[in-house]
Amino acid sequence: MKSLVPIVMAALFAAPALSEDVQADGKDALFFSMNEVNLTQFKWKKRPVVVFAESDLDPAFVEQMELLRSRPDELASRDVVVITDTEPEPLSELRKKLRPRGFMLVLLNKEGTVNVRKPFPWDVREISRSIDKMPIRKREIREQKARAAESRGPS
Repeated sequence: MKSLVPIVMAALFAAPALSEDVQADGKDALFFSMNEVNLTQFKWKKRPVVVFAESDLDPAFVEQMELLRSRPDELASRDVVVITDTEPEPLSELRKKLRPRGFMLVLLNKEGTVNVRKPFPWDVREISRSIDKMPIRKREIREQKARAAESRGPS
């Protein structure tokens, strides 16, 4: 049992690091820390999912990040960016604005307003459903369907 612990820990910490390296090399990165971004840069462009925790070792935070990293294509197709904040002191602008208590997931819409707050990890499928109910997302879906119909030409 003792010999498995280092292997499990190495795998747990290596996978997120590899994922971030791949994302950082891509044109549109998906994962950011709160030090790298300002919410205003995403207004009308992206849907921020902000994940707060008191530490990056918080089990809820670890689980949430695994859930988010497991389905990046679904997030990217919905214009999602994931912003993490695991440093409660000093208060970041995100913490001042969104006021989390311990672990919290916040889904913002493209207008920059809070759409969902969850005090526990949320699956990408649940996040996607919530996004798909947003008025702007409904319009995006209609426009995609219209473009697809135009590209097929007359029947």
